[in-house]
Amino acid sequence: MFRNFPRPGRSARLVAFPFSSALLLLCLCSCQTTDPSEVTGSLGTNTGSARPADPRRDVETYRERYRANPKDPELALQYARALRAAGERSQAVAVLEQASIGNPGNKTLLAGYGRALADNGNFQQAFDVLSQAHSPEDPDWRILSVQGAILDQLGRFEEARQYYASALRIAPDEPTVLSNLGLSYVLSKDLTKAEEVLRRAYDHADKDPHVRMNLAVVLGLQGRMSDAEGIAKADLPVEEATANVAELKRLLARKEVARGPAANRASAAAAATHAN
Repeated sequence: MFRNFPRPGRSARLVAFPFSSALLLLCLCSCQTTDPSEVTGSLGTNTGSARPADPRRDVETYRERYRANPKDPELALQYARALRAAGERSQAVAVLEQASIGNPGNKTLLAGYGRALADNGNFQQAFDVLSQAHSPEDPDWRILSVQGAILDQLGRFEEARQYYASALRIAPDEPTVLSNLGLSYVLSKDLTKAEEVLRRAYDHADKDPHVRMNLAVVLGLQGRMSDAEGIAKADLPVEEATANVAELKRLLARKEVARGPAANRASAAAAATHAN
């Protein structure tokens, strides 16, 4: 299933997808390759993920440090992360591209570069770069899951699920992988299978807010609002539960789920929101 890819050139770009509201979040950070809380895709956007209080201040802070030592791979990753948080995705790509050139073979940098490319909508190039961030002899389940997410963006659902299956062989019942797999079924309009997989993710996710909202939205897409609201607010304080239900209704209304066949509604929701 693993394949070798040539090193991508600058021209390997696809039309940008609005990844900030996409289903699949592919964030790479300091420790090894990814922040597991951000690997999981989300149909929603308000699921309690921590965000910098002042992204611009972080950008300025890391910009000065990076300029003082542009060859430091960790500084490049931190600076790029701050740029992404501030919405400067193209600049984050440029920073990590240069860092990768200056540190050939650094797998952590390649992982970060691949994530930044995906965040910028350059899906095929992101997939190719991520293929260099690990190897068939030493695969990383986090990167396999991210590659599956990218393949879903490219409409290659069956191939994506092979990557999720490989990730799950390394990390059985890992909820972040299961959540991405469930959203893959949303994209291919199989809501029954999506619910089955997302319930499995929910059972293992220790109330992860992304997984919770993904499952709630899929239930709502099937017209089961009572069940959806129950998941959205289960075991939460009243204020947080109320906010989650409001967010659920907002998402479903935005996707116009009250109109059209269920399969088309699921496709529209996924297309508008396939990692935040």
